[in-house]
Amino acid sequence: MGKRNSQRKSAAMFDTDDDSSVTSSSTSRSDMMSVYGGEDVQFYQDSVLDQALDALDEKRGSTRENALSSIIDAFNSNIQHDFVEKKFATLLHHCLASLKKGSKKASAKEISLASHAIGCLALTVGCGNNAREIFEESVRPLDESLASKSDVSKIPSLLECLAIITFVGGIDQEETEQSMDIMWRVIHPKLGSNVVAVKPSAQLITSVVSSWSFLLSTMDDMNLNSKNWQNQISYLSGLLDKEDRTVRIAAGEALALIFEIGTTEKFYTDSRSAEESKTQESYICLQGLKGKVINQCRDLSVEAGGKGSAKKDLNSQRNLFRDILEFFEYGYSPETSTKIGGDSLQTSSWSQMIQLNFLKHFLGGGFIKHMQENEFLHDVFDFTPKRKFNNSEQRMSGGEKRLFKSPNSVLNKARTQYLNKQRLQAEGRNFGHYAVSVPEEEA
Repeated sequence: MGKRNSQRKSAAMFDTDDDSSVTSSSTSRSDMMSVYGGEDVQFYQDSVLDQALDALDEKRGSTRENALSSIIDAFNSNIQHDFVEKKFATLLHHCLASLKKGSKKASAKEISLASHAIGCLALTVGCGNNAREIFEESVRPLDESLASKSDVSKIPSLLECLAIITFVGGIDQEETEQSMDIMWRVIHPKLGSNVVAVKPSAQLITSVVSSWSFLLSTMDDMNLNSKNWQNQISYLSGLLDKEDRTVRIAAGEALALIFEIGTTEKFYTDSRSAEESKTQESYICLQGLKGKVINQCRDLSVEAGGKGSAKKDLNSQRNLFRDILEFFEYGYSPETSTKIGGDSLQTSSWSQMIQLNFLKHFLGGGFIKHMQENEFLHDVFDFTPKRKFNNSEQRMSGGEKRLFKSPNSVLNKARTQYLNKQRLQAEGRNFGHYAVSVPEEEA
């Protein structure tokens, strides 16, 4: 009974259309928040996370959605090691429950948020047993949810989650290839006798190719046969002719990455004499495809703006394909520099650039915080940031400001609830022995 009351009070914190309910109930947790004041941000975050976790048990979908949003904000604002150490399994279980069929009637928004939360959880725990558990427990539900085309708006988040958990928790190339195959089937489904092929949207194609490339960037050598590569390069080459620029850019980066890894040359140079003739034929075909891709990149690097084309998007396309063309012709990979606080993170390969851009997109406003403090990402990019602030000089990030200073934040609702309780108690003391109790519904 006590646990249920706690869950009900936590749920009230995340009901956006009934703010009055927040002030009519009180919890010891909100009392503690107010006693500690506005200085202890981490304590507030722990309290918000605990209440959000309780709210994930609620039947009301909007309550679960708001709770998941608060969890994601908290994971972006700080590296939540303490919370994860205590509540890892519980959070993973709730998020997976949103993905699995029949457990709840989850909306596409809830599924997207739950997927993102799982990805944040994986990046927080880093390599190890917990990351392995996330991968093993999540791959099948993600695959099943991707196969369900009931609402395609959830698919980009599902793909990003699959990419992140494989990146962190996958232990060998076979598992990475498995996840890449799951992604590829989203735009190339295995058609049965009663299945009708549906033309994927530009956004869907871009999401698949970007997530697929992110995982490809982790592989040093490919054990696929040349026919598979021939089909994939041919498909990606076809995407360069599409009207949508985001599709072209994703396909161009994927093609540059494939040739950076040097897969096509390895099919020929590593071949055995008994298979040399067949392998050489495939190699020549792939080199022909490469020549076609180079010509396409040359055209896209100087493309003129058409009707309704955005100048910024056009310039991004031109710059990217100039880099790709330079890579194909001279072997130079692009070098980038990203400012991280007072430091600069350098990349010098297509693999590194694709990984950085994908993680920057996934983490959003939490990217800088994670690059400064997330040791897993330090290892990924061989990056050691300067420690600019002492422990006593913590600077509040944008995510923390939204979480703790917004008038509608969970923290401010809790503070309002506590102050109302304190006001009523003070009024009771002022009346002395003539004080009357205030009914809860009037509070």
